Amino acid sequence: MHGHRPRTPATERSRRWFMNKALLAGGVAAMATMTGCSSGSSDTAGASSSYGGPGGMPSGGPGGGAGGMGPGASEVKYADFVGVTTDGKVADDLYSIHATDVSTDKVVKAAQAFLDGLTTKERKASVFEGDDDEWLAWSNVDGYQREGARMGDLTDKQRDLGYALLGVALSAEGLTQTRNIMKLNAFLGDYSGGNRDTLTEGAYFFTFMGTPSTSQPWGFQYEGHHVAINYFVLGDQVVMTPTFMGSEPTSATYVGEKITLFKKETTAGLTLLRSLTDAQRKKVISSESKAGDNLKAGAGQDNLELAHQGLVASGFTAAQRSALLDLVRVYVGNMDDGHAEVKMKEVEEHLDDTYFYWIGETKDSSAFYYRVHSPVVLIEYDAQSPLAYGTKDSNGGGGMGGPNGTPTQQHIHTIIRTPNGGDYGVDLLELHLESDH
Repeated sequence: MHGHRPRTPATERSRRWFMNKALLAGGVAAMATMTGCSSGSSDTAGASSSYGGPGGMPSGGPGGGAGGMGPGASEVKYADFVGVTTDGKVADDLYSIHATDVSTDKVVKAAQAFLDGLTTKERKASVFEGDDDEWLAWSNVDGYQREGARMGDLTDKQRDLGYALLGVALSAEGLTQTRNIMKLNAFLGDYSGGNRDTLTEGAYFFTFMGTPSTSQPWGFQYEGHHVAINYFVLGDQVVMTPTFMGSEPTSATYVGEKITLFKKETTAGLTLLRSLTDAQRKKVISSESKAGDNLKAGAGQDNLELAHQGLVASGFTAAQRSALLDLVRVYVGNMDDGHAEVKMKEVEEHLDDTYFYWIGETKDSSAFYYRVHSPVVLIEYDAQSPLAYGTKDSNGGGGMGGPNGTPTQQHIHTIIRTPNGGDYGVDLLELHLESDH
């Protein structure tokens, strides 16, 4: 058992540590009016208009508050961050500053190259303090006002540098998944009538917290409709959570390319469930019916208190444990291969304290929800009711994933988090500051 400690709020000391006046050149980004991709505008602060889905709601689904438009009232400030816990208390001694022997040189160089390629105005709009509230101000919905460098407003060369950064920060599969989510976002825009500022491949934003460094803490965020990647770096350690990935639809043909998303996530969940005995499944599968939206740890839920549910893996057979690890690896494997293996070792160390939980039917085509929850990883998969795609056949439409819609595998949300203060690298940052001062 681990002890508990209260989360120490971010201090003025850490703010001074991260204040880089030369780099920020006057402070955080000022708001500017953003135009759509087709305009060719080079302005890169705050996002623009929203697509209205069924009932005038955004197509991205609930964002954790403010009517689904983003974190809203539930958004946590960095200084008040605790992290996901089971009871509001952070388990102690889970994370440490240590050598992983997996270099971060490439991601540091790629991040610096991207920043160097921006104009002064674009850079000023994209760079924040290392402990800025901007870390926590992400959302998965399309109609959410964002900061940073907007991909659709960059030059081809600048955009290529952005993809190069994603290419070294993510695995090949993670990059492909991210790009395919962006493509299906554009498909949804075309399906819905086109000419939408937010339902395009270009409505995705880079922000940077701190200065890219091989020794000092920093990070970046890549965010837009159905994608939010938070990437914290300290030395050769990486934390890539929270990472939200979703899509509506999950399968379509875009510009002649057939794209299908979340097959691995769906199959891996079913494989683990089907490896269990009938007695085990009775403990894993909830008696509640699948709702239009079951996701708990989405945007704005950074201090979520979520009790363990389902069945703990301490009694799993070797084959069942292997299936559980395979499931976790699908999500962890979106980060670069070396750091994914580092994270998987951490997950395996806490496998006996890992819970598996399920809501819904269990057929290949079923819309279901599952959760993997341990002291060091929280994964959610949620097949939701449609909002903007195929709603004519959805028993009245989904209305923000509401009860009138029938959940479907054509609208899936997923998230991976690091509980107990690990998200955004907060725990590592605190340990760094304690050891450095």
